[in-house]
Amino acid sequence: MCGIIGILGNGDVARRLLDGLKRLEYRGYDSAGIATVHDGMIDRRRAAGKLANLAARLAESPLPGATGIAHTRWATHGGPTEDNAHPHIVGDVSVVHNGIIENFKPLRDELLAEGRTFLSQTDTEVVAHLIARELERGQPPRDAVATVLPRLHGAFALAVLFRTEPDLLIAARLGAPLTVGYGDGENYLGSDAHALAPLTRRIAYLAEGDWAAVTRGGIEIYDRTNVRVERLIVDSGETVEVIDKGNYPFFMLKEIYEQPVVVAQTLRSYLQRVDERVTLPIPDFDLGAIRRLTIVACGTSFYAGMVAKYWFEAFARIPVDLDVASEFRYRAPVMEPGGLALFISQSGETADTLAALQHARSEGQKIAVVVNVPTSTMAREADLLLPTHAGPEIGVASTKAFTCQLAVLAALAANFARARGRMSAADEKAIVRHLAEAPAAINAALAYDDAIAAVAANIAEARDVLYLGRGTDFPLALEGALKLKEISYIHAEGYAAGEMKHGPIALIDDHVPVIVIAPSGPLFDKTVSNMQEVRARGGRIVLISDYDGIAAAGDGCAATITMPKVHPLIAPLVYAVPVQLLAYHVAVLKGTDVDQPRNLAKSVTVE
Repeated sequence: MCGIIGILGNGDVARRLLDGLKRLEYRGYDSAGIATVHDGMIDRRRAAGKLANLAARLAESPLPGATGIAHTRWATHGGPTEDNAHPHIVGDVSVVHNGIIENFKPLRDELLAEGRTFLSQTDTEVVAHLIARELERGQPPRDAVATVLPRLHGAFALAVLFRTEPDLLIAARLGAPLTVGYGDGENYLGSDAHALAPLTRRIAYLAEGDWAAVTRGGIEIYDRTNVRVERLIVDSGETVEVIDKGNYPFFMLKEIYEQPVVVAQTLRSYLQRVDERVTLPIPDFDLGAIRRLTIVACGTSFYAGMVAKYWFEAFARIPVDLDVASEFRYRAPVMEPGGLALFISQSGETADTLAALQHARSEGQKIAVVVNVPTSTMAREADLLLPTHAGPEIGVASTKAFTCQLAVLAALAANFARARGRMSAADEKAIVRHLAEAPAAINAALAYDDAIAAVAANIAEARDVLYLGRGTDFPLALEGALKLKEISYIHAEGYAAGEMKHGPIALIDDHVPVIVIAPSGPLFDKTVSNMQEVRARGGRIVLISDYDGIAAAGDGCAATITMPKVHPLIAPLVYAVPVQLLAYHVAVLKGTDVDQPRNLAKSVTVE
């Protein structure tokens, strides 16, 4: 998860920018850079690898200037090279960026057609070119940025530095967090308050779609319609907990809202947007030689693996076994020599999953690991390490780690299919395009938070709740039920919709809410038929679907939750949002400890 910091100071700022980057190291990165304005020019220092490399570069070649921006970055397509590191400079402008520009390729093609030259493979350089072009056309910096922002689709946080205006930084956010800080004759911007803590305690959180003009004399904030607005200035220095939560009441809600940017960060490590291909961190790993896949995980990670089983079998036509880690070793599984065992874990330290990994290794399996902590035990054991870039997840109930796992698994399934000769180049390009749309679609789903909160009142007084889904919506039903159990302590179960009439329908009466996850598509009509069976027995139905689905089947439902219409591939990532938010709001209504529910721990390190 990338990090941003900017300072308009009273003296040279490079060292303070470097210190700010150190406070953002927890997010993970593999390159870093700083740019400043001095003597009528923009200068920068960048380095691949750890911040020590950037510090050494600064020691060798100091960087003067009282205005600057800095960035830590996870490598995207093109690798963790200095050319791809931020900040990017084009003409009179320098830019750093978190997130993803979903329409980067058509914008890049437009700029290439004008004869512009790109020096990196990043989507960020497109933003720098677009702003530079407006400056060349005579627009002042603020107007140039205001012109460009509506053209950018996706989830992003931006910091922009100008050669011609050394007393100005511009910050902008859409789907990615960004904070501005107020000092004494100095002002600041940063990815979070943690980065700004040594500089100021007075901060304001930019709202969705805001952009801000930061000068030494003050900070002007504008909304997405370019109307000047005021955002509440708060004291961030009370406790570390307050800093980490930002302006959210719970870590869980903060982490739900981080999903557009962290999914974007994750996908950027697996998608080559320029030539529209899916890649792996270890490109020479021979997936084509694998004939059987075994997926092992616990809890929410198991449900991510369950979704992935659909993808692997549909795309790559490879047989897949799926196991709960705590049961895997004890049933003496038959594992074919040369198979691939795939383990999924947020922490990389889950005891049951780690034991299962070691058993698979003893059975001659290649080991792949999807993990959020690349220095963990499981990561060190892997032949194929597939990191998610969710950043630290503090809430016990996993949210952003789950969607990032899905993003990695979808990319891996496509890569598997190509390696096995089951996916054409055209199909792969389509997969890349659909996956690249996921962060913006997740962001759109978050816009329905208030409507989801209103539905929570229908659930909070229930003793039992059922979730239904078909296809990849079935694992989402299981995950929704788990989330509700974890943090609200309401008994909930998830079922494949077609299984209702094989027993669970006996539980239905007018006291049982039934949450149906059913985006419009090939399985929609069958799910609606099962929904009608529930309705006929007095069940209170909450339908989660897109506009077409709600229009077709919403009559007679106790409540509906409308989601953006998306391609079926990314539907599990998008529909994770309403089941997470519904559980969250129910728990808040019930007054439970959302972040630290009873009897649960973030990482289960004992069997």
